[in-house]
Amino acid sequence: MIGYLGLGSNVGDPRANLQAAVDALPAHGVRVLASSATYDTEPVGQVLDQPSVLNACLRVETALAPEELLDACKAIERALGRDLEGGLRHGPRPIDIDLLLLGDLAYESDRLTLPHEQATARRFVLIPLLELDFDLTTPDGTRLSDCLAVLPVAGEAVRREGDPLRLPV
Repeated sequence: MIGYLGLGSNVGDPRANLQAAVDALPAHGVRVLASSATYDTEPVGQVLDQPSVLNACLRVETALAPEELLDACKAIERALGRDLEGGLRHGPRPIDIDLLLLGDLAYESDRLTLPHEQATARRFVLIPLLELDFDLTTPDGTRLSDCLAVLPVAGEAVRREGDPLRLPV
């Protein structure tokens, strides 16, 4: 099944952290098909006094079920130094891996909602996602390009920072 992941980092060497996450995915049953460029974005959420965040999105292929894919993402976050228990939500982090879309699944559990609840509301998610596939839609048919078009331009700066991440061999 084709899915999309969002990556973010603002601790240490953010680009190296994003690349380390990309490189770790195949060992967890996730094939990375494409990477967006990287984008420098202002922090959003509960903690605004922190360094800017480097973001990218990935198109992936996996046979994992939604909860299994979430477990794989959390295992990679832990391995790369993210404190998942005591860490501050939306605070500085070496790596954040969000499951944004998985095929045409609409899914909800205590741990996971698909599509990700911010996938249609955040410029730092939509811009790299649409770079990967401008025709992407949510399971209910909502075009992500339409979601981006109605978001206010002010308030969430997203600047292209660099080339796409290197795909694992």
